[in-house]
Amino acid sequence: MPKNTSDQNPSSPSDTPSEAQSRPIKDDAKRANANARAKAGSPARRAALFMMIAVLEKKRSLDDVWAEEILSGQLKTMDTRDRAFVRALVASCLRHLGELDHAIDKCIDKPLPSQADHARHIMRLGLTELDYLRTPDHAAVSAAVDLAQSNRNARPFKPLVNAILRRLVRERNEREAFPPEKNLPKWLWESWKGAYGEETARAIAQVQLGEPPLDLSVKNDPEAWAEKLGGTLLPTGTVRLATSHVEELEGYADGEWWVQDIAASLPAKLLGDLEGKKVLDLCAAPGGKTAQLAAMGATVTALDRSAPRLSRLKQNLARLNLSHHTKRVTADATAWTPNEPFDAVLLDAPCTATGTARRHPDMIHLKSQEDVTRIANLQRRMLTRAINWITPEGTLIYCVCSLQPEEGEAQIDRLMSIRKDIVRDPITADEVGNMENLITDKGDLRVLPAYLAEQGGMDGFFIARLKRKPKPTPNQSEDTSASEGNN
Repeated sequence: MPKNTSDQNPSSPSDTPSEAQSRPIKDDAKRANANARAKAGSPARRAALFMMIAVLEKKRSLDDVWAEEILSGQLKTMDTRDRAFVRALVASCLRHLGELDHAIDKCIDKPLPSQADHARHIMRLGLTELDYLRTPDHAAVSAAVDLAQSNRNARPFKPLVNAILRRLVRERNEREAFPPEKNLPKWLWESWKGAYGEETARAIAQVQLGEPPLDLSVKNDPEAWAEKLGGTLLPTGTVRLATSHVEELEGYADGEWWVQDIAASLPAKLLGDLEGKKVLDLCAAPGGKTAQLAAMGATVTALDRSAPRLSRLKQNLARLNLSHHTKRVTADATAWTPNEPFDAVLLDAPCTATGTARRHPDMIHLKSQEDVTRIANLQRRMLTRAINWITPEGTLIYCVCSLQPEEGEAQIDRLMSIRKDIVRDPITADEVGNMENLITDKGDLRVLPAYLAEQGGMDGFFIARLKRKPKPTPNQSEDTSASEGNN
């Protein structure tokens, strides 16, 4: 089942704006070294092609494919530089897929046959190198032609790959501007436009084209760590960096911080003082929010249905020296029941993750409206159960890293309509760094990727805070009766 992906692996690097008319080097490319791009060998490009096929044809998530290839596949013996090249190449290609296909199709008189799918992927990757990764023109074209020669399915189309990429180089400055929303599936664009308006939806589409910065949650003194690491301190205490070389940063080995998008850090913060309290973290892996809760002084039960993901959570917490604050439970939240209630429950529900396209550009190509409906049904079941697991004075945080209203606002409205004993606990601006534009009229948070766009944006999130309605005290009941008697 899809899981929120805004918590990046706290022990691993994070996943690595389009003005087509002038073709400047984009944000993705500014972090690249031109010579390194040109020298990256055919194994790196073969790995990139393999991943494009896995995502777009086999509908597998890039993170899953990447993890497998690191363990036993093409990336296992690849050096750090070439791995970074593969990640940047595939991610950039997926971000700009609509624009790349538009440019390629303008060079073709009739649609390519289905047996040319691998050749199309190769042209997409070649054009990505030309437009976004600073690879010199001759090197990018030559590498794409060599890749076509090495691929049995693409080999018959090698002359076409060569001709189209050379033409795209010649006509680079003649290509028209490409609207950012055209890189989105039509259903997703229509959904965002209907929910947020055309201008905001286009701003979301634009910011998701850029490579995201690296966000860190720190245990103590974020201001000092921002200065020490050369980063920027964001309004909520997150430290933002331009680099993505996580393991090389000071404080990594000592467990002083973990990687977590600013938006993903908000749900736990909204639980307030947790010192000595019992907290249930549902769908906890890979553990960014678990780490937050433990660092805030809570005793955390971290539940996830995936044993391998909980194993990774265990490793992450060990690096952060927070293991003694947590208990891990492998179980399905739709079937499991706790022995006693918790002071707080954080339900980071499975979702379509459409708010994380900055970091996970494959997501928008893997999801459909049918997925939204299916996952919303699962969320409803989980929320209906989890609300019963808080103490009478307890709090539940419901959050998803999806921009789809069916997975956010609609879930809370439905629960409130059938549970008259549950009320919203409105979120206030001072709890989210005075970013008032995040707060909805009902007191929930609706975080959009275009917020803080000038600083790199943030993941899309919906967050609601719920409590049980206080029961009247005996004195209040007597006062109410007396009042009614006097009317």
